[in-house]
Amino acid sequence: MNQPINVLGIAGSLREDSYNHALLEAAQKVAEGVMTITITDLADIPPFNEDVEADGDPDAVRDLKQLIDDSDALLIATPEYQHGVPGVLKNALDWASRPPGGAPLAGKPTAIMGATPGDFGTARAQEQLRQTLIYNDCPMVKTPEVLVANAENKVDESGAFDDDETLDFIRQLLESLESLVRTHRDRS
Repeated sequence: MNQPINVLGIAGSLREDSYNHALLEAAQKVAEGVMTITITDLADIPPFNEDVEADGDPDAVRDLKQLIDDSDALLIATPEYQHGVPGVLKNALDWASRPPGGAPLAGKPTAIMGATPGDFGTARAQEQLRQTLIYNDCPMVKTPEVLVANAENKVDESGAFDDDETLDFIRQLLESLESLVRTHRDRS
């Protein structure tokens, strides 16, 4: 019998009505019965500072690291700011990559998706994010790429994604993530 899969969802936006948080909520619905997706908030993560780290991780960082450690995989939804990864997301990953040789991020199976009101999706931000995850030796879902452009046209009045194509891409991404996690488990 297959073990259940627990996924930690991380949105790279702090905005209350974030399209990327809505993407994670859509993934929760699509994943029902297959995996559990818990969404975390990065609002309380302080800027990374080795002096602070030397005194011990702040509570919010310790909590994030524990959530990552307890999960089977990560599902990261990133917006694209200035052709790149939002600072809040990169900062959280910097904390999660510590300490070297014993970080919870190291080797964690991961899938990436992103939404933006712009015309080009979040391809550049996702590419930057992949570089950080490669450095941390995270196995990643390669396809499908979930690049939601013109996100405001793909949500309903409540802000929930209701676009069939977007939901189908999320479903495919989660199927690939499930396969990656099961392969990773078999190798462990």
